[in-house]
Amino acid sequence: MKNLVTQGAVLQCSMGVAPSVLQVTPEKRISGLSLPVATVADCVPMKNIMPFGMCQSLSNPQVQAATAAAMGALTPQPCIPVMAGTWLPGSPKIKITGQPALTKQSQCRCAWAGVITIK
Repeated sequence: MKNLVTQGAVLQCSMGVAPSVLQVTPEKRISGLSLPVATVADCVPMKNIMPFGMCQSLSNPQVQAATAAAMGALTPQPCIPVMAGTWLPGSPKIKITGQPALTKQSQCRCAWAGVITIK
């Protein structure tokens, strides 16, 4: 079970400038562990996945507009995660509240081309 991801895991987005911390709601507990264990469904922006500082992706409309206004100079804007699906892959063997448990190898994608990984 050392591969499972729990509350407080550090996350990084490939398009963000700062790390974030995974938030897991307390109902997801496995007996014997002190911290809630995440599932693949724990990918809700501003609930489970907090902002990564500033977004640098030109796929993000806010970054596009600010960069255009700066005559093409990349102008990062505040990150507001927009998930493009759940974490993949989850644990093939361990389920929590009916969902596969989140493992350290799992990744989640942001609609603005970022790939979110677990550090």
